[in-house]
Amino acid sequence: MMRLSTYALLAALAAAPAVAPAGAQPASTQPAGPSATQAPQAQPPRPGAPEVQAPVPETGAGRGPAGQGQVPATTEPGRTTPAQQPVAPQVPVSAAPTPAPAAPAPMPFSDRGQQDASELELMATLRGERISGRVSIPDQRAANLIQPAGRSWREYHNVTLAWVGGIAVLGMLAILAVFYLTRGRIRMEHGYAGRTITRFNVFERANHWMVASCFIILGLSGLNLTFGRHLLLPVIGPEAFTAFSQWGKIAHNFLAFPFTLGLVLMLLLWAKDNIPAKLDIVWLKQGGGLIGKGHPPAGRFNAGQKMVFWITILGGGLVAASGYLLVFPFQVTNIEGQQWAHMAHSLISVLMIAAMLAHIYIGSLGMEHAFDAMGSGQVDINWARDHHSLWVEEELAKARETVAKGAKAAGAD
Repeated sequence: MMRLSTYALLAALAAAPAVAPAGAQPASTQPAGPSATQAPQAQPPRPGAPEVQAPVPETGAGRGPAGQGQVPATTEPGRTTPAQQPVAPQVPVSAAPTPAPAAPAPMPFSDRGQQDASELELMATLRGERISGRVSIPDQRAANLIQPAGRSWREYHNVTLAWVGGIAVLGMLAILAVFYLTRGRIRMEHGYAGRTITRFNVFERANHWMVASCFIILGLSGLNLTFGRHLLLPVIGPEAFTAFSQWGKIAHNFLAFPFTLGLVLMLLLWAKDNIPAKLDIVWLKQGGGLIGKGHPPAGRFNAGQKMVFWITILGGGLVAASGYLLVFPFQVTNIEGQQWAHMAHSLISVLMIAAMLAHIYIGSLGMEHAFDAMGSGQVDINWARDHHSLWVEEELAKARETVAKGAKAAGAD
């Protein structure tokens, strides 16, 4: 019994709290934890928990100790720390970089070893020659860039031709108007005889009117090319002017063929009667009956008509030849030849138009019964004696000879 009581006392003493010294605060009844000075004991990580690395100061050149508040890196999926986030490269704020010069393109194989195009252009300009490039096609005319002669041709077409044509045509009209007002219409001196003589046969008249009608259309359509934009366009408007010019161009090209044919026939028919003679000088000295009174003797064609004939044949031939060069360009000549052909064509044409105005005036308004020669082909015998006295005598002699031969033949029967 005594031994049991001793064991009970020891157990009670072991369970009682320790008594604190005087002045000490009573200890807390909460479970005791580690003190602030004690290092915490490492706890084993839970299964699957992320590992956290302790911040370690970086060392090395240019690296200092870790700044305050550095956040340690983590291996937790889907989460990054500021240290692990990618940093965009910093672009230095400075002037834009200077682009490198482009490498010159290599010259084509055909240009290697040749002069530069600018040098060729400069040398050609100094020499007054055309400026050409380089082409790989067979037609080398396509390489022409600038032709100095083209400026002279343009100046001629736009300025010189307009002045020459205007002076020639308008000047002739003015002269004819003054002549008609001062001289009036040339009348027959001896009146009508009542008998006629054949001046031109049907074939001659038909050929004359073919040449004349073609020349009128060719002349009007040609004048339209030079003066139409300034004179006709403001009057009839652009639509009508376009249609007129288009049809005029077509007629101009195609009527050149019958015009040329008529010239050839005219040469064959009348050349023998239009040979210049000494008698023509006398006719010209006396004014051909156009100035003063009286008519000098003349054959079938007087000096004035011979001049018109050769102007028509020679001038018309040159106009036709140069015109064919323009209708069929570059078939015979190059661009310089084309320009010369155009200048010759236009210049001779306007001069011919002026000459034909005088011919038309004399054959219609200027001389009485002159139109009958190309109208009906029959002229009064007195008119023929006034203007072609020698021809009348020849025709009468032929008629008398024919009559004599006929009478002789009839008497022989």
